[in-house]
Amino acid sequence: QSNLGPVSGPNRQRDLCTFCTISLDQEEVFRTRVFDKSVTPFYGEDFYFEIPRPFQCLSFYVYAKSVFQRDLPVGKVSIRKDDLCKYNGKEDWFGLQTVDPNSEVQGKVHLEMRLNEVITENGSIGQHLLVRIIECKELPLISGQNCDPYATVSLVGPARSDQKKTKVKKKTSNPHFDETFFFEVTRSSSYSKKSHFQVEEEDIEKLEIKVDLWNNENLAQDVFLGETRVSVKILRNDHIHKAWYLLQPKGNGSKSKSDDLGSLRLKLTYIEDTVLPSACYTPLCNLLLKSPDVKPISASAAHILGDICRERYEAVLPLARLLLHHNRFVPFVSAVAALELDNTQEANTIFRGNSLATRCIDDMMKIVGKNYLAVTLKPVIDEICESNKTCEIDPVKLKEGDNVEVNKENLQVYVQKVFSSITQSSSSCPPLMCDVFRSLRHLACKRFPGDPHVQYSAVSSFVFLRFFAVAVLSPHSFQLRPHHPDPEISRTLTLISKTIQTLGSWGSLSKKLSSFKETYMYDFFKSFQEDKCIEKVKKFLDEISSNVSKESSGLEDAVVLKEGEVQKRAQGRKRLGKKNFKKRWLRVTNRELSYHKHKGKEALCTISVKNIQAVEKLDESAFNRKNMFQVVHSEKPLYVQAGNCVEASEWLDVLGQVSRCNEGRLTTFHPSNYTAGAWQCCKNQNSNSPGCKPCTTTVMDNLQLDIDCDRETERIFSLLSSNDTKLQNMEDACATMVVYQGPQREQEEYSKFTIQEPKETFQTLQQLRNIMRELQNQHLIRNDTTAQYGSLDNPIVGKTS
Repeated sequence: QSNLGPVSGPNRQRDLCTFCTISLDQEEVFRTRVFDKSVTPFYGEDFYFEIPRPFQCLSFYVYAKSVFQRDLPVGKVSIRKDDLCKYNGKEDWFGLQTVDPNSEVQGKVHLEMRLNEVITENGSIGQHLLVRIIECKELPLISGQNCDPYATVSLVGPARSDQKKTKVKKKTSNPHFDETFFFEVTRSSSYSKKSHFQVEEEDIEKLEIKVDLWNNENLAQDVFLGETRVSVKILRNDHIHKAWYLLQPKGNGSKSKSDDLGSLRLKLTYIEDTVLPSACYTPLCNLLLKSPDVKPISASAAHILGDICRERYEAVLPLARLLLHHNRFVPFVSAVAALELDNTQEANTIFRGNSLATRCIDDMMKIVGKNYLAVTLKPVIDEICESNKTCEIDPVKLKEGDNVEVNKENLQVYVQKVFSSITQSSSSCPPLMCDVFRSLRHLACKRFPGDPHVQYSAVSSFVFLRFFAVAVLSPHSFQLRPHHPDPEISRTLTLISKTIQTLGSWGSLSKKLSSFKETYMYDFFKSFQEDKCIEKVKKFLDEISSNVSKESSGLEDAVVLKEGEVQKRAQGRKRLGKKNFKKRWLRVTNRELSYHKHKGKEALCTISVKNIQAVEKLDESAFNRKNMFQVVHSEKPLYVQAGNCVEASEWLDVLGQVSRCNEGRLTTFHPSNYTAGAWQCCKNQNSNSPGCKPCTTTVMDNLQLDIDCDRETERIFSLLSSNDTKLQNMEDACATMVVYQGPQREQEEYSKFTIQEPKETFQTLQQLRNIMRELQNQHLIRNDTTAQYGSLDNPIVGKTS
C-alpha cells in the first residue's frame, strides 16, 4: 500500500496510475498490476520466491504509468541484505527515497595498492603509488544485457585530481581488467629533511584513490555503475593493501531530502539459513525419517517438532518436504491421522482443525498438486478473470443498472464449469495424493464403521475445502494468475468458492442449505439438482481414493503452465540463417514447448514435452549473457535467456516438472555451447559427445520440485533451536510423569504436549537434544572461519582509511 506525495505536472495527483516493482539489486524480478487514479493505491499483492543468487539490496520502486513516455519513477524503498532480518515478519511504513541514477549501483571491485620507491633523474628518492584494478564481480545488467564496463582510477587531493582509464571489456558482468596505474604521491624535494623511506603524513592524510565503474555506451552518455574510495593513508603501516570493495553510490550515497514523496507499506518475510556439509545433518535426518516406525507416533521426532511448533504454521513445510523426498510421507501422515481420529468423537467433525495431520496434508497438496491445479482450474479461472462478467447476487451490493437474474445466471455458469472441471479431473490427480486419500478413507471407516458417509467426508474435507476451494478464492497464491484479481473479480471468485465448498462437502444438500447465513446464497443454491451433484462428487471421490488405477483418455486439452517473453538464440536450423538472439514469446503446456514471434501469434517452432531430454542452466560464458538455460531435445539445443534470475529459475522448474518422467532423459549435459569446432566447457571436438557434467538429479515421479534435504534439515534444526525451552519443558514433563502417576496433575500441567508414552518420548527428546548440541558446535566452528573482511565473500563497505 502507498501514500504518495505530489508528483510534478498539472493534475498529476488526481489521475496518477501507479505500479510497484521488486528488484534484487538492479534486476527487476516482479511487478504489480497498475492501480488506476489514486495517490493511496492498495496493491495487496503477495510475492514468494527463492533468491537464486547473491545480492546486496532488496528494493521496491513505485512508478507512475505513462502511455506515451517512459514510466516515471516516483520513489523507492531500498533495504540492504544485512538489514532484512530486522523486518522479518513485520509490517511497516517505509519512506520513499528519490530514484537517482547515480545511486543505482551493485557489484564489487578487487583492488591492490602499494607504495614503491623510485629514483628520480637527479638521483633523489621519491614515492610512487601503484594501483592495480584486478577484476569486478556482479555488475548490473543494462537493458537486460551484460554491460561493456570500464574503470577510471583517480588520485584525488586538495590540489590535484589525476585520472587514468582501463580498457573497455565487452559483454560481461564479471570483467577481468588486471591493469596497473602509477601516481606520484610525494615529490623528491619534499624529502630534504626527512627519511627517504617515510611518506609525509600530511600528504597521505589528504589523498585518496577513487575508482569509478562505467558502462560504455558508444553513441550515448556512459552509465555510472558505482564507485569506491580508499584513503592512501591505509598504506602508512603496510605498504601493500589488497582487498575487495562493494561499489557505492556516487558521493557515497548522500541522500537528498524526499519527505514529500510519500511512503510504502510492506510486510517482509526473509529466511536465511547457513547450510552445513551434508554429513552434519545425517543424524537429525535419520531420526526424523524413523518417525513413521515409532510406536506410538507421538514419541517420534517428527511429531515432537509439530507439537512444540503448533503455533507456527510454516514449521511443518520443511518436515513435509523432507518426508516426501525420502518417500516416508504417506506412512507418517497415516500414523498422525490415526492418532487424531482416536481423539475425534463425532464423524461430522473429522479433520476440521489445524492439526499436525491436516497441516502436513495441506503442504503436501500445495507441493505435489501444483500442476494438477493448473490442468484442472487454470483455463476456467482465466476465463472468469478475463471475461469480467458481473456475478453479484447480494441485493445490498448490487450497483445501479445491475440485473440480479443475469448475474445469477453468470454465476451459475461459472460454478458449473468449475464444478465439472474438478469432478472430471480424477485422471490427473497425482498418485501421491491418491495414496494419502486412500489411507484417510480407510482410517475413517475403521474409526466410524457405522457411518456410511465418513469415508467420503474424510477425503472431501481436504480435496474440496482445503485445496480446490482455496485455489479458486486466491488463484495468485497458487500461480494460477500473475496478479491478485481486482475487487469485482475477487468477489465473483469468493461466491464460486463458497458454492464449491458446499457442493463438495459430503452429505445431503438440503441439510447444507441451512448453513448459509445469507438468504441470497440459499436462493442461489436451490437451483442445483441435488441428486446429480451428489452422484458426481461421490464418483470423483471414489476415483481419487480407491485402489482402481485410473487411465487418462489422452484427450485432455492443452493447459498453459507458463508463458512469457524471452530472448532466444537462433538454432541454426536454416543453413544460411543468422545465429543471433531475438525476442520471442515462449509457451509451455502439459503437451508441448513452443515459441512465437509475439503473444497470440502462430508457433514458429514446437517441441513435444515427451522429446525433452534435459533442461539445465547454461554458463554465462557461453554467450556472455546471464540467466540463460538450455532445452536439450532430439534436434539442436534450444538456448533461452530469461528476463531475470527468478524467471530463469521458474522456467527451469516448470520445464523440469513437465519432462521429469520422459524416457531417454540424459544423465549428463554440456553447460556451455559448441562453437569453433569444440565444446567450450570440456574442449571435446566431437559435437555429439556425451555431456561433461551430471544433470540435475530427479526425485519421485509425482513431485513437482527438487528438494534440498540439507536445507530442509537445517530449517528444522533452526525451528528446534528457537523452541529449545519447550523441548526442555517437554522433557521435564516426561520425567515427572514417569515418577508421579497422578493423572490430575498430568493433565493440568502437560496438556499442551501430546505424551502417550513418557519413556519413549523422553528417549527421543534426549536424542534430539544431543544431535542439536553437535549441530550447534558445527555452526560455531563455521562462524569462526567467517571470510576475512576484504575478501570476495566479505567485501569492504564504504570508504577505508
